[in-house]
This record gives sequence, C-alpha cells and structure tokens, in this order.
Amino acid sequence: MERRKFIKTATLAGVALGSAPWAAVRAAATPTPQFTPDPALGWRTFEILTRVDLPAPAEAARVWVPLPSVREDDWIQPLGNLWETNAEAAHLVGDPRSGTTMVVANWVAGGRPYLEVASRFRVRDRAVDFRHRGQTAQPRLTAAERAWWTAPTEMLPTDGIVLDTARDVTRGARGDEAKARALYAFIVDHTARNPQTRGCGVGDIRGMLEAGNLSGKCADLNALYVGLARSLGIPARDVYGLRVADSRFGYKSLGKSGVVTKAQHCRAEVWLEAWGWVPVDPADVRKVILEEPPGNLDRRDAKVQVVAERLFGSWEMNWLAYNFGHDVMLPGSAGAALPFLMYPQGEIGGRRLDSLDPDGFRYTITSREIGA
Repeated sequence: MERRKFIKTATLAGVALGSAPWAAVRAAATPTPQFTPDPALGWRTFEILTRVDLPAPAEAARVWVPLPSVREDDWIQPLGNLWETNAEAAHLVGDPRSGTTMVVANWVAGGRPYLEVASRFRVRDRAVDFRHRGQTAQPRLTAAERAWWTAPTEMLPTDGIVLDTARDVTRGARGDEAKARALYAFIVDHTARNPQTRGCGVGDIRGMLEAGNLSGKCADLNALYVGLARSLGIPARDVYGLRVADSRFGYKSLGKSGVVTKAQHCRAEVWLEAWGWVPVDPADVRKVILEEPPGNLDRRDAKVQVVAERLFGSWEMNWLAYNFGHDVMLPGSAGAALPFLMYPQGEIGGRRLDSLDPDGFRYTITSREIGA
C-alpha cells in the first residue's frame, strides 16, 4: 500500500475580479427569496474524498481521478491532494494546454484495486458589481489567450448553424456585454432541462441546434452559451466541477452535501472587456425552474427571477471548479478523447468503463467542510 504526501496542484494564471455585494431585489406581492452571492461572506474550506474500487481484474487496469486544477486567487485556491492506493504505480499527470490535472493509477491483473484521493481547497462567493464600471482596472487577454478561448472544439463548433444562431440572437446588440446578456437570456428563455439526460450531458451544440432540441443538462446548456459566444469572437469557457455543499440561500436544487457522487456541475464564464472573466450559469436557472419545490415553476416566479438576474455575474461558491478542459486525452489510454473530465474514469484491458454508472464502475465522492 502506498501513501503519498500532500503536493501542490498545477495551476492556471488567475484573474481577479473586482466585486461587491448585490443589492437585494424587492418583491411586489410576496417576500422575494434571497440569492445574493457575496465575497464578503468570506472563505470556506472543503475536502472531497474520491474512492474507486474495481473488481479483481483478469487484465491490467487503470483509473484516472480529476483534481482541483483551477486557481483564481479571488475565488478558488486549491490546497493540495493526497492519495492512498494498492496500485503498482500512481502519480499526478496533467494537460499543459488546459491546466487539467488528475491522478492516474495502474494495476496488473488480479487483486482488489482501489484508489482513494483526498483534495482540499478553499472558495468564496463571486459577484461582479456592474454599477461600478471602469473603477477597477482589468487585466487584458493576450492575443494567444483570446485565440484559445474563442477556438472551436469537437463539441463546440463556431461556424454554420452555431454562428447563424448567435447572430440572430444578438441582432441589434452593441458591444460585448449586450451580446453576452442577449445570449444568456436566450439560453434561459428558450432551452429546457431534461431530467432523462445521462449525467450532465455531452455538450453537442451543433446536434442540439440542428435537431431543434434545446434540452439537456448543464454540460449541454452552458456549452451552448459558450459556443455561441465564441462564434461571435467573445472569449468564453466551460468550467467543470462538483457541488460540495447545500445552498446558503435555501435553494434545494442548487446545492448538495455529504455524498456528492452524482453532484457534478458545469458552469461557464465569459470575458467582457470592462470586467474580465464574468461568471454565468444559465443552466442552473433552468434547473431551478424544473426542480425547485413545488417543481415546474413559471419563468415569472420570484424564485426564478432572482436566480436569473444573479446568475449573470455571480456564483455561490458551494462548488468546486475542477478544470476548463475540452477534448481531454487520458494519459496512457488508447481510447477516444473525452468531451470533458468531470467524473472518475477507468479502463480494464484497455476497455473504457462507464463513468456514469458508479454501481458498475464503483466509486463514491464525499464532501465535508473543514472548520464549519
């Protein structure tokens, strides 16, 4: 059995956003539910524990577990990882292009393979105060960064029906912020969360648009936002992660604590010249509409309206950001690239296991807040 010491995770260059608390929204008839992510609430520290157990394999086996790979010092700071395993070898690997990091473990045939990975990180809420335009100088994207965050990927083409749709949605909008808001409103008002979608979806945005079926889950709906923005030359990116705590604001649909094995969640960011990276999450608005009690809420419901306003420009950070990676190749695997890495992955005899079947491919993820 092998125990590793804490190590520092690979990081990406951080962009600090100037932010301030949002003003509360007032309801005309009934008390308005509160959803006001606020950096002044301070930092919270969490630990997630991912445990993978494989059946005694007759062939060589390999497992990959994603690690917290995003460091943005204003809102998320990875604190390190440790792991315990009976693998012949286990080590940290990463994709230098996207900053995606993971632990990979290898076993020969036989035995009862297991890998347990503990990751600690601290987070605080994000909120951009759009009232204070120009009062905080923002970093600029380099030409290489802009090219990277506007580039197409396998699942995010930026031509054809994607570009045509983006142009239609933003017709008459002037400037990057107006276009970004128009795209956000389009996702909120013209998509649907489909509870039958496996996992978080795959983010095949061309397929969605060509089929005229704008339904799915977070990796579909937020990917549609990112792809539409990129097609217009507006830098945008998916952020793949995991819910790790209940919502402070009472929204049952927007949090998960304890056993979080199936609590993966993808968010998005858009780069606006006056503000830098701005957090958005139109997919969670559709989640509130579908799931928030009593369910199937009207778009005009106060619970929905508050969240729809807040989730352009703020995130409650009861959530871990793993990485920004698209078209992720698993080191050592001859299999196809993944659209993204948000779940543990495994292979036996070179055959990819189903990461969305944690009963067949046994893994559990638990979360706890440290010092709470």
